[in-house]
Formats: sequence, C-alpha cells, structure tokens
Amino acid sequence: MLQPHIETFVLGEFLTNCFVLTVPDHPENPSDCWIVDCGFSPEPMFDYIQQQKLSPTALLLTHSHPDHMAGVDAALECFGELPIYLHQDEKGYCSDPSLNLSSLLGVPVTCREPDHWLAGGETLEFNDTSWRVIHAPGHSPGGVMFVYNESSQAIVGDTLFAGSIGRIDFPTSNPDHMRHTIKHVVMSLPDEMTIHPGHGPSTTIGQERVSNMFVIHGF
Repeated sequence: MLQPHIETFVLGEFLTNCFVLTVPDHPENPSDCWIVDCGFSPEPMFDYIQQQKLSPTALLLTHSHPDHMAGVDAALECFGELPIYLHQDEKGYCSDPSLNLSSLLGVPVTCREPDHWLAGGETLEFNDTSWRVIHAPGHSPGGVMFVYNESSQAIVGDTLFAGSIGRIDFPTSNPDHMRHTIKHVVMSLPDEMTIHPGHGPSTTIGQERVSNMFVIHGF
C-alpha cells in the first residue's frame, strides 16, 4: 500500500494549516505533490516545495475563506498554471471579498476562480492513491474533506478541530448544516482515521468521539 505523506505548514497570523501532499514511495513520480489550501504568507511552504524539488500538480481548497486561499495567486506565479479545485457551492467566492469574508478583515482578498468544481462524492486520483471528496458544509457552504481510506488520513479544513469545531457565526455559516455534518458525516469516519484540521494539531476521530464536547453534547 502506498503511504502518502502530509507535510503541514502553519501560515499567517491566523495560524492556518496548509499542506503539501506527496507519495514518496511512488515508483514513477515521487516528486509530484498536491498543495491543499494556500493561505496568507505562504513563502515557507513554497520554499519547502522548491528545496525538496517537488512538482505541484494541483491546488485543492477545503473552502474559500481568505486564510485558506490568500496565497493561491502567488502559488500560480511561483509554480505556473495548476488546476484548482473547490466545491461548487462556493462559486464566485474567491473573487468576491464579501462572500469569502475577507471584507470583514478590512483587507479584501481575491484570487483566481477555480477551474474544477467539486460536488462531493468524487474520487480524486493522485499517484495511485484515491482520495474521496466529502461535502462537509456548516462552517462554510462548500467545505470539503479529502479522505484517503487506505492509510486512514483525512484533510478536513475548518470542520473539526482537536477539541472543537469550526466557527458557525459567520454570515455564510449554517449551524444546522454543521450539526448534520459533525453527527452524520464526520463521525461516520472510523475511529482510527487521523484528521488534519485547518487549525491546531492533528487528532483522530476516535479521540474526538470521546473527548470533544461539541461532538458529545452538540451545539
């Protein structure tokens, strides 16, 4: 079984986790990589990619809040044209500061609109690994998780954190959708699944099932 490697970069003043995903034991393309989320101050991530002589093949967004997409245009400038993936429920968000909420920061942020729109339920292939796209709305309309069952790894954006959940008080958040997502989508994943959230340390579904008060008692 191929074992993907997920390298985490904590970027910008919001301490956003952004990721470089590789399959280092792939027999033909070990230097290919995915960028998953690309927030403010992405230079450390770019430096790593260049130092490791990696070749980005796609840029995936868990959602389009500015701390997850502010560095998209810089990535395209640094690495050339890349396919960009985002859920279809956030069409127009990358180019509209009021929708991506950067207007609330007083510093409007935009980036190029994606050219690949996800619906949830797809499988994205990367160097002989198959990643499930799971729609996980609540924190934002088009939040998604990228799940690799074979090695029990998931990149979950701002849906679930170690000991907490993503905020649901933003203008485009939906508490009812988040309740359904946490109870029926996230907690349907197996206990051994390691999750890589958009902020804070990684954890497991099993750990959150027994210790996360938002999971245990609701909200």
